[in-house]
Amino acid sequence: MNNFLFASLVLLSFWARGQTTVDTLHFDTKNKKTLLVLTITEGFVHTEAIAIGKITLTELGDQNHYNILHASKGAAVSTDIFSKVDAVVFLCTTLDIFDDIQQQAFEAFIKNGGGYVGIHSAADTEYDWPWYGKLVGGYFISHPAGTPNAQIETVDTDNSITNHLPKNWTIEDEWYNYNFTNDQIQVLLYLDENSYTGGTNGDYHPITWYHAYDGGKAFYTGLGHWEKTYGDARFITLLKKGIQYVLGE
Repeated sequence: MNNFLFASLVLLSFWARGQTTVDTLHFDTKNKKTLLVLTITEGFVHTEAIAIGKITLTELGDQNHYNILHASKGAAVSTDIFSKVDAVVFLCTTLDIFDDIQQQAFEAFIKNGGGYVGIHSAADTEYDWPWYGKLVGGYFISHPAGTPNAQIETVDTDNSITNHLPKNWTIEDEWYNYNFTNDQIQVLLYLDENSYTGGTNGDYHPITWYHAYDGGKAFYTGLGHWEKTYGDARFITLLKKGIQYVLGE
């Protein structure tokens, strides 16, 4: 089945069931990779970040020849859709977005070599699913009031995901404190708690990382709360390279 026909059937099937929340944001039969972007929220809704994040990911799709599918409701995510995509992006998702059957299908997707990208409140998602906790690498605990400027330390400026970044740089965002759930994560960026008030992780405060997990690959960044973050070239490039990593590029 070619990509165009698959996309048409996906959209038709959800329309027939009264679910119109799966959108083809970008689809070209010449493209060889497909990303499913999830913006399902059962808790806090990052309205501005989700709106601009969808645009940013669509633009990255155009530039890098990825097909982009989008789902904003859990009921729209069929269990077989995971066999048709190469990576799933959790764009500011919150709380319990999958039922048990969807969880099993997603686990199988990762075990078969699939890719996972988590953005910001992807760490505020699926607290009662330990497997997901290890996939994302850490759960949100709290954040300080406001969105202060903070200093970021790039662990390795030669790493292919972060070689566009300086060793130390400053950006404004909402800074999460985490309960880290996987000690195998490969840290890319640390948050310097001395540069702002309200951090609780101390000297070990990763804010962006990647790792191989259970047959697949995962990338997570705590950045992405603000609309303006998606206009920052440093963040856009970081996101692009994180996607490339989980796609095996």
